[in-house]
Amino acid sequence: MSNSTNDRKIEHIRVIEEDPDTDRQGDHFASWHLMHRALPEIDYAEVDPGVSFLGKRLSFPLLISSMTGGDHELVLRVNRNLAQAAEATGVAMGVGSQRVMFTHPESCNSFALRQWAPTTVLLGNLGAVQLNYGFGLEEAQSAINIMQADGLFLHLNPLQESVQPEGDRNFKGLAAKIAALQAELATPLILKEVGCGMTPADIELGLAAGIRYFDLAGSGGTSWSRIEHHRRGRGDLGLRMQDWGIPTPVALEWARPYQERATFIASGGLRNGLDMIKSVILGGSLCGLAAPLLKPAMESAEAVIAVIEGVKQEFTTAMFLLGVTRVEQLHLNDALLWRR
Repeated sequence: MSNSTNDRKIEHIRVIEEDPDTDRQGDHFASWHLMHRALPEIDYAEVDPGVSFLGKRLSFPLLISSMTGGDHELVLRVNRNLAQAAEATGVAMGVGSQRVMFTHPESCNSFALRQWAPTTVLLGNLGAVQLNYGFGLEEAQSAINIMQADGLFLHLNPLQESVQPEGDRNFKGLAAKIAALQAELATPLILKEVGCGMTPADIELGLAAGIRYFDLAGSGGTSWSRIEHHRRGRGDLGLRMQDWGIPTPVALEWARPYQERATFIASGGLRNGLDMIKSVILGGSLCGLAAPLLKPAMESAEAVIAVIEGVKQEFTTAMFLLGVTRVEQLHLNDALLWRR
């Protein structure tokens, strides 16, 4: 397990580089249109895209979504560049699964990011299914401590585990174990899908377990099923299931009845500032992007910063053209969207 856990991180990156169709480009936001105002009646200079998340102020509601981590020079460089860019631009950042640090202690360097991002929101990450394979409070607290994290993702990836040759597929009884872990932790847990979305039934199980933060992570973006198909090297299961899941806009609509009880992150298929604006209107408090930032992160922090600044300009310009000066005016404001 230890070797495959570490090597898998590089294999994932190489597959994404070599197969552009791992980004499914579902473009599920295309049917939603923003309500242009010819007379916005505001000054562009008054537009403030800033938000607060986990007690910290962000320059706009962007989360650099979870990508990678491990003991490899490329992974170290990617996470360091992302962390430096997150700090420079005032956005949040999550890391990929930290499971590898328990088999390869040297990989901890790829998660010790607070030195590069001293003030912004950092989120750790463990697979929820590992609670059925020996993980518990000690591992969760270690993942938080190495990052000095503000929150910890527990990612839910039953499809990926089903397609992986070495997948862990026992998801039975996880809700109770998640509840027990959250009760023992001072740091908030965030339930996160990895690209198949969540249903109201999933949200209700999370709420009953004491979870108040959910990353819906719908379909339409990177397909981990297709990625694992390449690693599996046999059969068509990963390809057959590559578009399985709930599109992010649909997952956001289904989450609407729970808005008073939870905070939702929109991710999965978001590719620009306009997708972010639509996600906030549909109910997202934070918006996760990963794929557009991976290649720049392999280059430099400056390259990542340039992409983030471009996305922020798109987001801010859209706010101006909608005639709103604060992000709170976007949230769940149906008057700002129309659907074809």
